[in-house]
Amino acid sequence: MDERQNNLLKEIVETYIKTVKPVGSKSLCDKFSCSSATIRNEMATLEDLGLLEKNHISSGRIPSEAGYKYYVEHLMEPDNLTGKDMLTLQKIFTNTELNLSDAITKCMEIISEMTNYTSVVLGKNSDDNALLQVNIIALSKAQVVAVICTDKGHVENKTFTLPPETDIKELIKTSELINKMLVGTPITKVSERLEMEIKPIIKKNVYQYEAVYNIFYDALSEFANGGNIHISGKAKIYEQPEYDDAEEIRRLANKFEDMSLMKKVEEMSGNSDEVKIYIGEETEFDPNVTIIRKKYKIDGEEKTIAIIGPKRMNYSRIVGLLNYVDESIDKRKDE
Repeated sequence: MDERQNNLLKEIVETYIKTVKPVGSKSLCDKFSCSSATIRNEMATLEDLGLLEKNHISSGRIPSEAGYKYYVEHLMEPDNLTGKDMLTLQKIFTNTELNLSDAITKCMEIISEMTNYTSVVLGKNSDDNALLQVNIIALSKAQVVAVICTDKGHVENKTFTLPPETDIKELIKTSELINKMLVGTPITKVSERLEMEIKPIIKKNVYQYEAVYNIFYDALSEFANGGNIHISGKAKIYEQPEYDDAEEIRRLANKFEDMSLMKKVEEMSGNSDEVKIYIGEETEFDPNVTIIRKKYKIDGEEKTIAIIGPKRMNYSRIVGLLNYVDESIDKRKDE
């Protein structure tokens, strides 16, 4: 493509990202000092190349999936953060009361708020973690928190409302039994061993054993299937105009609850530690979204941060934000 076509595509993509309205030739004439006919011809060429497509309710054009990919690979430049955004994120990374992992998670939560996209922090597969300890903390007579710790230092909490007349002492007794028999077991194997080896013992020794057993089984199974996944702003993405259909929202909401699909966000990362952008079908998550991710390491453990949004994502801003987070992680590790 020649320079004018590149510039024209860049303008159309960035205008559509901002306005969510098909871009017509008249709005581009002044910027490119061309007649409307010339712009229409160039837009037709871009459409023939598969980079633009026509909106069925307008004469204007919108970027195609291929158009977004071309923009990302050849035309997009990461934004520099505003002073306000930089200060907001700096406050998190300079807060010494937060360990680095918690700072990253908090930072991604704030980026979700800033952008109205969904953010994800993913740890390495649970196969790398073995059970170190399970603790029960009573919040009240009717509520407890199950705290699961692994040998890699990962901690996960899950709050449960207890069935009527459940004795918290029975939960504590069961946690002691699990700690005695299952410490050192890979997290992905804990649920299986709990079912086959521990459940019969719980049945013999614990009152209301089914309710007690289910609490531990649910907590450990959830941790194994998605405990290393932290999702923020699931509902934020639905604020985007692409998701104004109830059926589309339900479909995407179900995918956010499917931990095997969420893990694909980590698996698609490959070995590259650069910011990578996956659009539409290539996400393997959903054909109507874009996923922008970045890998990082803490104490030798590999993790991934990612932003999920519509294909009409503000690519330059997200890449700029993730680049800044990456720089902040390196700076914090050096300190």
